[in-house]
Amino acid sequence: MDVQSPENPLWMDEMRAVLRAMHYSLRTETAYLGWAAGFVRYHENRHPSDMGEQQINEFLKHLAVHRNVSSSTQNQALCAIVFLYKHVLKKNIGELELIWAEKPRKLPVVFSPAEIKAVMSRLNGTAWMTAMLLYGSGLRLMECLRLRVKDIDFDYRQITVHDGKGFKDRVTMLPEKLVAPLKDHLAKVKNLHEKDLLGGTGSVYIPYALERKYPQASKGFAWQYVFPARQISVDPRSGIRRRHHLDAAVVQKAFKQAVRGAGILKHAGPHSLRHSFATHLLMRGSDIRTVQELLGHENVATTQIYTHVLNRGGLGVKSPADDL
Repeated sequence: MDVQSPENPLWMDEMRAVLRAMHYSLRTETAYLGWAAGFVRYHENRHPSDMGEQQINEFLKHLAVHRNVSSSTQNQALCAIVFLYKHVLKKNIGELELIWAEKPRKLPVVFSPAEIKAVMSRLNGTAWMTAMLLYGSGLRLMECLRLRVKDIDFDYRQITVHDGKGFKDRVTMLPEKLVAPLKDHLAKVKNLHEKDLLGGTGSVYIPYALERKYPQASKGFAWQYVFPARQISVDPRSGIRRRHHLDAAVVQKAFKQAVRGAGILKHAGPHSLRHSFATHLLMRGSDIRTVQELLGHENVATTQIYTHVLNRGGLGVKSPADDL
């Protein structure tokens, strides 16, 4: 790789291009580039190809000791640096003894059915609909916001999640209670899309390979986001003016207000609805393998954490105090 000045790091341009070629999300691209740049700055702008295991571990220790970052943040930084060396610099670091921070094992925050009703009653419109999908379908927040019109199958009452965590696809249920509201909502989305088309926009981001194969698909209604943003914006990657999906912060803010309004003191966010989805399915007797598939967990051990939330661990253990 050509040597470049710190003011014009060519390796960052190459890293950005590789991230996009591998279809990483914009959020991941921004995070990875930020960590890679921070790693280089920490070592006084040495070219990354001149560094290796020692410098990587020094940077990770700096994050843990001096910046006091969480284990998940430290691991994200390491993932970014490993990506740089493996996919951009083509430098083998597979045999290096890299230190992965161990995540503390915490039980997920789960709402009771009564708390779910209290929160939902304080939401309306798009905030209510997205929250219902998180709880009723087990979606992650970004999976919900990235849904396209074509991903919802009303006939089979199911939702297809494309490129979920780990770039995996899966199918989950569409709650019957959401069928009519979603149809009404999509009719409004279609009207908005038609206005955008008349205004000279109306296109939406679609994956690169599909965009090349179907150049007109980006303007089709099937590819539009189920929850479009309120305003047209400039795509930071292509520079094209178009409507993106709704910002996660909008849903998060409305949800937190609803939780406070319901008088719930649990430290919970929208992701707690997904935890509640899994826990309540198990409470109703659903098979753990089925719940695993609906959540998109690669390993059933990940799903089993919800049996611990139920305090039964699969054994139906009962407290001796209940027999007094």
